[in-house]
Amino acid sequence: MKILHTADWHLGKRLDRFSRLDEQVLVLDEIVQIAEQQKVDVILVAGDLFDNFNPSVEAIELFYKTLKRLSLNGKRPVIAISGNHDSPSLIDAPDPLARECGIILIGHPKAKVLPFELADFKISKSVEGMIELNLKNHDFPLRILHTAFANEVRLKEYFGEHKEDALNKILAENWKTIVEKFCDEKGANILMTHLYMNKKGVPILEEPDGEKPLKIGNADLIYSDTIPAQIQYTALGHLHAFQNIGTAEKPVVYSSSPLCYSFSEAGQTKYVSIIDVQPNQPVSFAKIVLKSGKSLVRKKFDSVEQTLRWLTENPDTLVELTLESETYLKAEDRKQIYQAHSGIVHLIPKVKNQELQKNHLKEINLHQDIQTLFKDYFKTKNNAQEPNEELLDLFNEILNP
Repeated sequence: MKILHTADWHLGKRLDRFSRLDEQVLVLDEIVQIAEQQKVDVILVAGDLFDNFNPSVEAIELFYKTLKRLSLNGKRPVIAISGNHDSPSLIDAPDPLARECGIILIGHPKAKVLPFELADFKISKSVEGMIELNLKNHDFPLRILHTAFANEVRLKEYFGEHKEDALNKILAENWKTIVEKFCDEKGANILMTHLYMNKKGVPILEEPDGEKPLKIGNADLIYSDTIPAQIQYTALGHLHAFQNIGTAEKPVVYSSSPLCYSFSEAGQTKYVSIIDVQPNQPVSFAKIVLKSGKSLVRKKFDSVEQTLRWLTENPDTLVELTLESETYLKAEDRKQIYQAHSGIVHLIPKVKNQELQKNHLKEINLHQDIQTLFKDYFKTKNNAQEPNEELLDLFNEILNP
C-alpha cells in the first residue's frame, strides 16, 4: 500500500505584507500531481491545515477543493487532522459532507470517526483515536492512530484523570492500549499526530520563526520512545523541515511544509513523503521534492550598486536585505532599491560598526545650540557615527517648519 504524507499547509499564510495564496495554489496542485504519478492509495495531512483559526474564504475554498481532488471524488481516502494553528471545530464542521467524498476530517484528539462505506473503501473499525480502513484492491487493512493537536492541559483532559502524570506517559499508555487491542501483524499500522516530538537524548529540534510555539520549557515536548512498537511509520506535523527522528526501519517523519514560510527556512528544500507499507514488514519511504513557490533569500550587501545588480538578476524571490554602509541609507537609494524588485520583504540598513570606547565619550554640554546637541545625541546612540546631511536637513526642517 502506498501512502502520501504531507503537513503544515498553512493556507492563508502571509509573509509580512505578501500573500502566499497564489504560491499555495501552485504547490497544492503539484502535490495532487505527485499523488497521481505515484499512484498512492491513501493521503495523510498531519495538521496546520490553515494558518489561523479564522481563515479567509479563499483559503477555505482552496483547502476543500484540494482535498476533493486528492480523494479522486471518493475513490481514495484522505485523512486530515488539525494542528495548533487550526480551529478543531472548523475542521470537524464539514465532516458529514466530506465523508461522501472519501475525506476524513479530525479536529480533536481521541475523536471517534463515524464509520462509513464507499465503493472503493470503508472504515471497518473505529474507536476513539483510531480508524481501520479496508481498501478494495488490498487484502490487508490499514490502521491509523490519530492524535490531533491539543495543548498539554487539554490532552490530559482527553486522555485520563491522572493529570499529575507526565504527558509522555499519558500518551504512551493511550497509544499502547489501542495498538494492543486493534493493531496486530495482519494489517499495516500508522500513527499520525501533530505534536512537538523529539528523540530522547539528542538536541531539541528548533521551531521555525513565525510558528506558534508548542514547547514551553519541555512541558509539551513528546519523545519518540512513546510510540508503540507495532507502529511502522509515524506521520508528524509541526516542524517545517523534512527530517526522520526515528530509524530507517521505523521512521518518525516530519514531512515539511510545502513552502518556505519564514526566513529561518530560507534555502530549505520542501518535500512530501511517499510510504510503501505492508503488514509485519519494515516500511520504505522516499521524499519527493516540491518545486513550486518563490525562494526565500537572506542577502547582505555593502553597496547600493551590488544590491541593485543582485535584485535585477533574481526577480522571482522574496528577499530580506541587509545593506551595510559607512553612512545611513539615503531616501533616494531606498526608493531605487524598492523600485528594482517587487519582493523585498525587509530592508535593513546597517551602519558599519565603529570602535567606540567608553572613555572616549565626552560629557555633553547642554548649553550648546540645538543642532550641535542633536549631533552629540545621535553619536551616543549610533557608535559615534555622524548624522548625514540629509538627516540634518530633516532635523532643521522640523525645527523651522
